[in-house]
Amino acid sequence: MSLISPLALLAAAIIGPVIVAMYLLKLRREERSVSSTFLWQRMVRDVEANAPWQKLRRSLLLLLQLLLMLLLVFALARPFLAAQGISGRNLIIILDHSASMGGTDEPPTRLDAAKAQAFQLIDQLPDGGRATIIAAGGQMEVPAAATSDRRELRNAIAQIQLSNGGGSDLSQALTLASALAAREEQSEVAIISDGNVTVPADLRVPARVSYFPTGRSTENVAVSAIGLQPGPAGQTLFVQATNYGQQPAARRLDIFLDGAAFNAYNLALEPGREQSIVAEIPAQVQVVEARLAGEDPLPADDRAFAVSTLGDALNVRLVTGGNRFLETGLALLPGIKVTTVPTSTTTFTETVARVPVTILDGVVPATLPPGNLLFIGPLRSTEYFSVTGEIEFPSVRPVGGDELILRNVSLSEVSVLKAARIVPGSWGRVVVDSDGAPLLVVGEREGRRVAVLAFDLHNSDLPLQVAFPLLLSNLMGFLAPGSGAEAAQLLPGQPLALQVDAAISEVRVTRPDGVTLSSRDGAVPIQGGQAIYADTDALGVYTVEEFTGNELVARYRYAVNLFAPGESRIAAQRDLNIPQASGAQSTVSRERDGRQEIWRWVALAALIILVLEWLVYQRNSLAYLRERWGRGRAR
Repeated sequence: MSLISPLALLAAAIIGPVIVAMYLLKLRREERSVSSTFLWQRMVRDVEANAPWQKLRRSLLLLLQLLLMLLLVFALARPFLAAQGISGRNLIIILDHSASMGGTDEPPTRLDAAKAQAFQLIDQLPDGGRATIIAAGGQMEVPAAATSDRRELRNAIAQIQLSNGGGSDLSQALTLASALAAREEQSEVAIISDGNVTVPADLRVPARVSYFPTGRSTENVAVSAIGLQPGPAGQTLFVQATNYGQQPAARRLDIFLDGAAFNAYNLALEPGREQSIVAEIPAQVQVVEARLAGEDPLPADDRAFAVSTLGDALNVRLVTGGNRFLETGLALLPGIKVTTVPTSTTTFTETVARVPVTILDGVVPATLPPGNLLFIGPLRSTEYFSVTGEIEFPSVRPVGGDELILRNVSLSEVSVLKAARIVPGSWGRVVVDSDGAPLLVVGEREGRRVAVLAFDLHNSDLPLQVAFPLLLSNLMGFLAPGSGAEAAQLLPGQPLALQVDAAISEVRVTRPDGVTLSSRDGAVPIQGGQAIYADTDALGVYTVEEFTGNELVARYRYAVNLFAPGESRIAAQRDLNIPQASGAQSTVSRERDGRQEIWRWVALAALIILVLEWLVYQRNSLAYLRERWGRGRAR
């Protein structure tokens, strides 16, 4: 035990003698002469008792008053116990609430254990200290900022909920914590997590960083992949389970078709290995669930869902004067149904629900069709871009980075004879550039996705390259994100966006828990021809329905699964490597890092002693009152 203000103990040397002196000093009395002291023996003893500086007699009141004085002085010295925790006056708590914190190896969950640790850190705050709570993992939240109100801090911690989506990247949280710590001295950052996180390598935190690990188990088996594709006799199901632990595991994988049991498979999984099953299932099945029997520390990844897309072909409208390359390329893509329309067509009556994508090959109609658009070799300007001329023999320069449109696409051998010089609006991003103007631009404006390929396919050798069908497939995936088996699988937290047209009067979303939300209530807003539902953190199957009046126009299903190896590897890390301004790298919180002040308990003991002292001092009066009360009851 140590003291924060040891000089306060000097008060005992000052107040203590004063209390004792009050018992030693004689009371002043008037002197009188009497003829005999025989009847005054008691008075003589009283006079002797009040003689100054005599030997102290036993006095319970004196002992209680001295004890009260010592306790008060001790409380003023602010005693504390060394404990694992923090010592800064400006505390920034980063609490991980990602999916792996749902592990049950810390009862009831790792997140609850992390909250208990956060409560303990809040209790260790010195008087006048402030704290900020940052919920990291998934979308970053700051439920409490720079406040000394302990009740507000505890409520903010208690309201943090588990987040299945977004991963465990602490970059944003540590960047914010660094900015807050740099503004005030005696700052400290506390990270409460299982350590399965991503930290920035180029950030130096200008404060001490302490890490409080949670989690004990290392063993976990997960359903790591599931897919449902059209097959020769119906549909083909693919399911994969992975052992993310360090010990061999034997589990049973149960398959359910539309809620009914279908089959069970016994799995024997070595550490770090996966096992797959492939099964043929009937064509009429709509929802498949794969479930691992038994229990492990992370229940969230023991289940996975797949929804059927059989018969849900993507309807693509192709407006062209004839393009064998384009028609052949689209025919090679699975799940796409192409309807060819002559270039003389001026009116497009189909709704977006029936025809979500239109390809305009060398033509720009006066009235653009509804839905998402792919322009190929545009001849004139539109509201989305301007055509200012023509460029000859443009170089083909793909942009760098992780551009999904160019995934697995190599354009190094592609040559272009001539292309339109296009100037896109602010909505577009350049995917393929050249010396004079962009060759491929994609983007989104007012809920509509648009792609512009600046050259006619006949004016290049792109259709003769392997890159052509791959680029066409990626463009269709960008223009129709809500169709196909791959698009029917969403990550937790990924917004569910659906293109709708003016004929749709209502969109309903049914969550995995059975709750139905409607655009009429504002829960599924429709803006710019697009219905968006962002609250997809719950795992399971979401059903989206479009209505025109009371008529059901279309129904779509989306499966949300926790396919996150970083979350399924639940082995807790005992240290984090985070560079700090002091030069330290380790974040291990040592046993005597923090202090737990106990002056409040000492002050409470002093209050109890004060009450006892008053009762002792008033014992005669209390006895008299008790006697009168007894007589009153007797009468």
